[in-house]
Amino acid sequence: MREASLQFLKTLVNTPSPTGHETRGQRVWLDYAKQFSDETFSDAYGNCVAVLNKGGGSRIMLAAHADEIAMAVNYIDDNGFIYVRKMGGIDAAITKAQRIFIHTRGGAVKGVVGNVAPHLTSKDGDAKPPKIHEIFIDIGVSSRKEAEKIVRIGDPITLSDEFDILRGDLAVARAFDNRIGTFAVAETLRLLKESKVKLNVEVCAVSNVQEEVGLLGARQIAYSLKPDIALVVDVTHATDYPTVSKTQHGDTRIGSGPCITHGGCNHSEVVKRLEEVAAKKKIPLQHEAMSATSGTDTDVIFWTRGGIASALISLPNRYMHSPVEVVSLKDLEMIPQLMAAFVQSLKKGEEFKVKI
Repeated sequence: MREASLQFLKTLVNTPSPTGHETRGQRVWLDYAKQFSDETFSDAYGNCVAVLNKGGGSRIMLAAHADEIAMAVNYIDDNGFIYVRKMGGIDAAITKAQRIFIHTRGGAVKGVVGNVAPHLTSKDGDAKPPKIHEIFIDIGVSSRKEAEKIVRIGDPITLSDEFDILRGDLAVARAFDNRIGTFAVAETLRLLKESKVKLNVEVCAVSNVQEEVGLLGARQIAYSLKPDIALVVDVTHATDYPTVSKTQHGDTRIGSGPCITHGGCNHSEVVKRLEEVAAKKKIPLQHEAMSATSGTDTDVIFWTRGGIASALISLPNRYMHSPVEVVSLKDLEMIPQLMAAFVQSLKKGEEFKVKI
């Protein structure tokens, strides 16, 4: 991967962006994307947009969500221990014995999620996974009064794990879901800006907020931008490791290219064009089937304002919603290449309609 792009990815992933509190990560994204755009802007809730070839034709939106799953300070007991609630789909079991940061008005406060030693726990029956309200955080104070001088109810909490290379092109981080998506749409802008191919459309790269708590930012920005076409980037579950049922969840592997999804919110003609472009560019694709929903922002973008021709492109991700998500950087690089080629394939005034 290009060194400047890799540094951008590392910074983006390592910058805390808890859902509903995405400002710091959005600043990183905007500062990078503005190099390759005609203009950038943000809306009331922090959805960020970078525009290339403004007014150049139909509008295509390249969208991904900026937020990561997190926790929030919910209660402080008399001894200064902090109890939490979920922000998105965090797994209480894997937060135990983790180092964390509480993001306060005065900056990041270090803490640890407490874990009772096995010597002190009852051995009667099988141990049950903890519930989120049973999780507690130790920030090294001895009273509620002392804790309240440092943190307050509602402060967001993220795990401290950061980007690292596992081996070869495989990388590990806590929040590839979905900073890989916002990275990919910004990199698509770069490829388009650096290319000599004339564009027949206006391109809006979007880093939207609050996907993890209801696909909320995507609803806002899709309504505001009124795009004609949308490509959404997110992660999908890799199933190439022990105990995962391929008969139930499909066969998706890291290192075998990005995934495209078929059915539902995925417009058949947009998907067909993606397949054609991928074949021409020799980009390997994996395929996923969906049932009622995709579980991504595509679900709300496609029905906005009477229907936006949309498709989902996904990066295979092992161990999703954990501090050790694993992805292939080679797979990731293919996504902006695919999207840039798709944008360049669009003709002036071209529309995507299902053929009846």
